[in-house]
Amino acid sequence: MATLTKLNFLDIVALKEPLPDHHLLPGQVGTIVELLAPDVYEVDFSDNNGQTYAMLPLHTSQLLKLHYTPTNPPK
Repeated sequence: MATLTKLNFLDIVALKEPLPDHHLLPGQVGTIVELLAPDVYEVDFSDNNGQTYAMLPLHTSQLLKLHYTPTNPPK
């Protein structure tokens, strides 16, 4: 599944693939904290207390942007 949505600063994203070297699983939720290069973002993974447990550069293809409301809400 290709990501066609542009990602922005402070977007909430989910990891699409495991990163065992960083102890991250698919579905792990993070926040984009910096644009490093075209389609490469610094993503912060934090616990419920706001403590960062991983921060690393990830490509758009590794991320799924999460949405909390529909783009066109039903009428």
